Amino acid sequence: MSNENILVIDDDANILEVLQMRLKALGYYVSIAKDGGEAKRALSLNNINLAIVDLRLSEENGIELMEDVIKNYPKLPIIILTAHGSIESAVEAMKKGAYSYITKPFRNDDLAMQIKNALEKQRLTQEIEYLRNQLDEQNNFHQIIGKNKKMLEIFELISKISGTDCNVIIYGESGTGKELIARAIHQNSNRSDEPFIATNCGAIPEGLLENELFGHIRGAYTDAHESKEGLFAQANKGSIFLDEISNTSMTFQIKLLRVLQEREIKPIGSTKNIKINVRIIAASNIDLQKAVNEGTFRDDLFYRIHVMPVYLPPLRQRKDDIPLLATYFMTEFCKALKKDPLEFSPNVLQRMLLYDWPGNIRELRNKIEHAVIVANKNSIEPGDVFPERNATANVFNSYKDAKERFEREYIENLLKVNNGNVTNASKMAKRYRADIYKLIKKYDINPEKYKMNFSK
Repeated sequence: MSNENILVIDDDANILEVLQMRLKALGYYVSIAKDGGEAKRALSLNNINLAIVDLRLSEENGIELMEDVIKNYPKLPIIILTAHGSIESAVEAMKKGAYSYITKPFRNDDLAMQIKNALEKQRLTQEIEYLRNQLDEQNNFHQIIGKNKKMLEIFELISKISGTDCNVIIYGESGTGKELIARAIHQNSNRSDEPFIATNCGAIPEGLLENELFGHIRGAYTDAHESKEGLFAQANKGSIFLDEISNTSMTFQIKLLRVLQEREIKPIGSTKNIKINVRIIAASNIDLQKAVNEGTFRDDLFYRIHVMPVYLPPLRQRKDDIPLLATYFMTEFCKALKKDPLEFSPNVLQRMLLYDWPGNIRELRNKIEHAVIVANKNSIEPGDVFPERNATANVFNSYKDAKERFEREYIENLLKVNNGNVTNASKMAKRYRADIYKLIKKYDINPEKYKMNFSK
């Protein structure tokens, strides 16, 4: 019997029944969904290994649903189910990420072969990724680029931290490399041969966070057809990285505190506690002591995780590292794109040193990737890195124009870094939320357009 769980998405009850019967006969677990909402719930509650999506859903576009699934579960193989007259659309779906398609009516042996091949490809991809990650982690400390005095002090600190088993909290703005520091601590610790599991608490809906971290048993939910191991259990004997821990609710913080105190978890629906041995490395882009004072973060949890704080400086406070980082990223992207190494012109280096980088290292990396792609010469010029500024680079504007351009760019960059979240943007800018909204209205900026620009 196979342990793989296959999700079938089709609004035809007869097709669902037939596929469920045939897949179970082949030895697979089967989850079913009649629409996108049910599909998302099944994906969040179960370890789905493959999805079969009907191209022609009555109230939804099958390709759009497939793209949405791929966006959230990029490693999940998808087989498109289609009629003979829709093969052209099925081919389009494959161009957009589907593994393959199968036409109705289908033969059992064709279905079995398609599924077997898709799952085999997924297994090989996971093995390759695992080996690549192992190699990356062995050199991870060296991938933290920097010669700035503050960074050298951090290198020395994390070397000391790695030799202990204490809980760590990493502070830093979005894009400063908090997860990279967490990985370096783990890789240089006595837990380095055990798992390192990372998750962004702020990116998981409140209702699913407990399920994601603690897991559930079979039957805990309506669609929970099998037990799901939580991330704490997966990280046992290793380390777990909880990014944006400040975004968790007070209710969840109580449960997390109990895990830290008792060193055990209780999967949802279970009556038994499971002992765990996990090192906690948390991260936050706001001051947790301030959050405690404001009543949004529990003080008892704060003292549990605030054993060894690490403060990462934003890129604007370590500008002497910009040429080093830019060269590293340029070399990385030239190699990936099979281009000869480029040089940075003196003008672009000066512009990069003058820019404040609200998106920090992540923004620098993205701009260098763009520059490598569009560069037409052997050197990278200012317009390659800052295309939106190129047209006015040599124009001396009035004070009013310069101020307004700065305000617009500042707000836009602030929203990019905070994925369109105005509350977080106001905290980062250290301004009242009303001030930020006033500028958003003044420049007719839509915060929605900046949502999900980055991912951890």
